[in-house]
Amino acid sequence: MDRSHSTSVPRVRRSRAEQKRETRDALTVAALMTFARDGYHGASLEGIANEAGFSKGAVYSNFGGKAELFLAAMDHNLQALRGADWDPFAAPETAAAPEAVAPGAVADGTPDTPDGDAAEMVHGFGLAMLEFIATAARDSALTPLLRARVQVLLDAYGRVAAQGRPAGEHLAVGEVAQLMAALDQGLSVLALSGVASVDSALLRTGLRRLVAPASAANEPSPARSGQGSPLPDVERVRQLIHDTPDA
Repeated sequence: MDRSHSTSVPRVRRSRAEQKRETRDALTVAALMTFARDGYHGASLEGIANEAGFSKGAVYSNFGGKAELFLAAMDHNLQALRGADWDPFAAPETAAAPEAVAPGAVADGTPDTPDGDAAEMVHGFGLAMLEFIATAARDSALTPLLRARVQVLLDAYGRVAAQGRPAGEHLAVGEVAQLMAALDQGLSVLALSGVASVDSALLRTGLRRLVAPASAANEPSPARSGQGSPLPDVERVRQLIHDTPDA
């Protein structure tokens, strides 16, 4: 065989910036999973580094500490809201690929299925978020950084409120956006506390009533119409789980 005509693809050497970006992304994903499992206060930088397959020094080379790493995890979750095509009224895709479910498992949202893992991660990170909010609210350095992330949510709902603004609406776009964000986060707190079972259909119905109350009032109850589905965050985390390579 003529080795001079090898068909192997030349290996592309990554730049230093690309390697740093990949390391940072891997640490961010590992942080999401670790914070969801251990909570904000319970998580350690060493544990996050181990989850990502790096040393603790890699964390300090990319982040100033645990708070900065948590903010990066928040930014990861907020990416979907930054796009102009973000639609809070769109029903999340709930059908999992056949290969995503382990043999013999049932995709019913129980903890031993991918859907259950995603729901558990959303629940865990939500609890960690409550810990971080309480911490940041008492820290003058963290408060403006948290406020900037909340503003991303308000801006996203502001775009939706402006597009669907009905005739005769007296509330300002920013005020409607605040109410939509409050409903979104308030339902999340209810779900986290276990007081209520909340799905995405109920959330979409409530948001529509804030943007277009006249038309939304004629919609059937999500519970009666059988339109219940996981909250959008569950779908995003499910995708994250499927896309994360095994250690």
